[in-house]
Amino acid sequence: MLSCKRRSDPTREQCCHYVKRCELNHISSVYVSSIFTAELAYFLAIDETHAHTSTKMAVFQMGSHTHAIPMTLYRDNRAKVVNELLRAHNFGADSKPVILLQGGDNISHYDTDVDYVFRQESYFTYLFGVTEPGCYGSVEINTGRSTLYVPRLPEEYAVWMGPLLGLEDFQRKYEVDAVYYVDESGPNTDSGSVAKPAYFKGIDSRVIKSPAEIEVLRYVARVSSDAHKAVMKVMKPGMHEYQAEAEFLRHSYAVGGCRHVSYTCICGAGTNSAILHYGHAGSPNDCAVRDGDMCLFDMGANYGGYAADITCSFPANGKFTEDQKLVYNAVLAARDAVCGAAREGVSWVDMHLLANRVMLEELRKGELLQGDVDEMMEAGLNAIFQPHGLGHFLGLDVHDVGGYLPGCPERSTRAGVNRLRTARTLKAGMYLTIEPGCYFIEPLLNKAYTDPNLSKFLVKENLDRFRNFGGVRIEDDVLITKTGIDNFTLVPRTIEEIEAWMAK
Repeated sequence: MLSCKRRSDPTREQCCHYVKRCELNHISSVYVSSIFTAELAYFLAIDETHAHTSTKMAVFQMGSHTHAIPMTLYRDNRAKVVNELLRAHNFGADSKPVILLQGGDNISHYDTDVDYVFRQESYFTYLFGVTEPGCYGSVEINTGRSTLYVPRLPEEYAVWMGPLLGLEDFQRKYEVDAVYYVDESGPNTDSGSVAKPAYFKGIDSRVIKSPAEIEVLRYVARVSSDAHKAVMKVMKPGMHEYQAEAEFLRHSYAVGGCRHVSYTCICGAGTNSAILHYGHAGSPNDCAVRDGDMCLFDMGANYGGYAADITCSFPANGKFTEDQKLVYNAVLAARDAVCGAAREGVSWVDMHLLANRVMLEELRKGELLQGDVDEMMEAGLNAIFQPHGLGHFLGLDVHDVGGYLPGCPERSTRAGVNRLRTARTLKAGMYLTIEPGCYFIEPLLNKAYTDPNLSKFLVKENLDRFRNFGGVRIEDDVLITKTGIDNFTLVPRTIEEIEAWMAK
């Protein structure tokens, strides 16, 4: 809810020329997002002329060689959310429902005057595409009218930050209906009412991607794929894991215009490749890569707030050993099975179980396991070798929203399946990762060795030589269609393709 405040502090009745003040019980739906951290870059017109002189469509673009995201994408997102809310809620005839979002703010490094590189909050990006911090935005549900509220910066800021945009500049830049300064039309502070959190049935609108969003996702997946290929080209024993990360960051930004990555880069080699979320502050991709190590590099660029999430696994020296071939091909077979079966109308839980079953069968053929695969699945052996879910929604967040909504299947309690980030039936327009993996994780192997319900399936004399193997994950970013998938990930995947690429 907003109430207008003029600098001369007129009465509330005088200042309601735009936003009519309503108590929360008169506003059927008011939503405020939390402060979080998406993209800060340049907005250019299609002809790359300056924003205040151009009559062309406003876009987000990091140069003519990068993808142009039109501001109409965000206009269409607003319309989609408004329509979903009108469909899902019975607003009273006299109500004036408003969506109110708070964008992200700059955050300082503890008690210093140095800020973290700003990334916009995802819901705010979804509806407005705004890159500046300290903004608010509103959408009138009855009319679709959009308003942006921007901070009024002191004139002296121009000395340090360059020319300051005026209200008309912001309106042209983001193609909203109106723009005000925050100190003119700020959040209500005199009613004592508390706004509701960012939850509404329209959240599902982010799950099905629009054609414009699909093109952004296709672009950032291609940039990320090329960056992974660049890493594979430079990788060799004796390097450190963080040097692979540095090459990925360099290529994503220098070539693709992606200032940010979508999550902390995971660059595990050797036994580190079995640490599922390696690369954190305590293990910052800092180990030397040895000859014979298997590398598991999970990295995704971010463009305009939209994420990629791709994992490549390959030997550091460019040549697979027989054991590496066994494990890699088991994971590849699982990935291929899901890519061949996923389509609209298929259960994501069934896809997870399919991937696990195929992988266990391949490990059985490789004489690491013995017995009946269905019995292995029933005992939960699949969760020993792949303790995470098959994949997740992807979009403005790397683990995007919409996994467990009211009316959707609930999270399973079954081992392995309970790690899935969604149990939904697939629909055309959903965008997910497919990321089966096989890992030799010491605590989980020890558990399986000592559990008679699991140990009976293990060929211990063969498994023992994999104790220091690490792991393999293959992760693709795919769009669900009515008849199958559209795989946006473009990297070498077969053993032959990887060895040939790294040998060039």
